[in-house]
Amino acid sequence: MISEKAFVNKYHRPKETFSQFLKSYKVNMRGQISSLSSYAKRKNISTQQLKQLHESISDDYLLSFYNTSLKPHSLKIEPSPMKNKAYNNNSNVQYKNIIRNMHFEQLVYKTQPGLPNLRNYGSILHDIYKNKTIDYKILTPSALHYIELGRIGSVYSSYYFRASILNPYLVYSLNETLLKGSKIFTPTLGWGSYCYGFLESSKVSEYVGTDVIPSVCKKTQQFANKFYPSKNTSIYCMPSEDLHTLPEFHKKYVGYFDVVFFSPPYYELEKYDGSKQSINKYKTYDSWLQKYWTETIKLCHRVLKKGGKICYIVSNYEGNENLVDDLNRVSLKYFKLISNQPMYNKTVNVNNNNNRNEERIITFSKMK
Repeated sequence: MISEKAFVNKYHRPKETFSQFLKSYKVNMRGQISSLSSYAKRKNISTQQLKQLHESISDDYLLSFYNTSLKPHSLKIEPSPMKNKAYNNNSNVQYKNIIRNMHFEQLVYKTQPGLPNLRNYGSILHDIYKNKTIDYKILTPSALHYIELGRIGSVYSSYYFRASILNPYLVYSLNETLLKGSKIFTPTLGWGSYCYGFLESSKVSEYVGTDVIPSVCKKTQQFANKFYPSKNTSIYCMPSEDLHTLPEFHKKYVGYFDVVFFSPPYYELEKYDGSKQSINKYKTYDSWLQKYWTETIKLCHRVLKKGGKICYIVSNYEGNENLVDDLNRVSLKYFKLISNQPMYNKTVNVNNNNNRNEERIITFSKMK
């Protein structure tokens, strides 16, 4: 966990006068570096707008970000679960904070966007506070308008990539109202948010998950051991498509789980750290579907008991308009579809039937 003081100190720099700011800061326009003063002159950016930008680069923003996005909330999920057909990843988002805090470095620095010409939030923050370099997008008219309104945080969140997190409150709600499982398996860890959400459910007695990022595996196991010692939690650190080769796993968990749940990688929409990530192992979309997705679904069929449910959250996105159909086509070879419903998520730029910011919660049952 990172404290407020440690977070602010990570980026803090002594406050400069406006004159010093103009002389010392640079602008990065797709790798081309120029002085802030000359760039502002070329783009007709006013002195007043630059003064407002200068004021916004402060510890005040860092404190605001920490308190909004990283400060751990009460661990107990207190609101009533969301009702079936009304799932929203942006409801009670304070429960994401502990997840963001635990995995801050992985989330904001090491996870990269798959889309071209999009930088991640961590690199932007580091450049501004440590390298005295401003990305050119922050100096566009629309961004400067938000800065004039004192909303530079809106600029950062709108223009730059942050790794997506499934809200633990959503995971909790899904189990309470739709899945109703006792023994849970997740083929990815979702940064630990699945573990948190499921272990908050009174219905759950056991949680098993796997992932390929060692720090996420370690911290998720530590989190469960510390806060939910009365529930059985086992975390494996290996790719889901290879887990069946582990004798202890295969022997113990065949036909064992009530529920399998995850939001799988959207192929290359987000690029995670590590050579064992599926898109690093499988270089084409077709090989990814066959060697990652099909093998993972086969694993899910092995470990799910008869009548159990498998549920995943996914959507198409720009550049991959067939992802949902392709994933479902494989799943239907092993499971029976029982529901396909929307989930609103304003923080994920996805596309499903031209309805942006909507993902699908797709649930199947194991019939035999």
